[in-house]
Amino acid sequence: MESEETVAIQHAVLALLARGPSYGYELKGAFEATTGPQWGALNIGHLYQILDRLSRDSLVVAERQAQQVKPDRVVYQITPDGRAELDRWLNEPSPRSGGFRDDFFLKVTAAARSGSAQTVRTVLSNQRGHLLRELRNLDGLRRKAADPVVGLLLAAASRHVEADLAFVDDAEAVLLADSGALLATLAVTPSQISASAADAAPPPRADDAGPARAAG
Repeated sequence: MESEETVAIQHAVLALLARGPSYGYELKGAFEATTGPQWGALNIGHLYQILDRLSRDSLVVAERQAQQVKPDRVVYQITPDGRAELDRWLNEPSPRSGGFRDDFFLKVTAAARSGSAQTVRTVLSNQRGHLLRELRNLDGLRRKAADPVVGLLLAAASRHVEADLAFVDDAEAVLLADSGALLATLAVTPSQISASAADAAPPPRADDAGPARAAG
């Protein structure tokens, strides 16, 4: 199963090829230049896997071109099907990647369920420090960015970090506001959590009785 990141890179490659034919290392350089430092370097092996997949799906065609001194170069060109797929992607909204299945959300959950105010403070303090360093780094990169699109991407990344900082503040306000009284109520065992969830579930309907239930 393809990752969301791989699918996104596939479409970014199609967008680059829509501007003209290109080859692997040229595409790598163009991708990194257009997305800026926030995305990071593009692995050339991963890029060739993407190009092979695009070729198998008939979204690009590959042509081997001879060179005078260097080995033959494979040049890729977008197909009409590739342009149609690119248009489809550009015309659809982008859902949040990964939703809220985030390591920090799980860490806050674990800290809160521990019942320890000190554990919660440590988790939130460490995360706040990390986010503030990330925000300073992004601000520095944004001031140096000559490309306005790269500047916009870095500004968007900063907004995400600011939202994460706001969540840290919210968690602190909720979990630590009453000197640990709330945390004491959250420090329950898995069996207690499971039992509480079962109590909160709606009762089964009479017509839901299956074999196991009928057997008593």
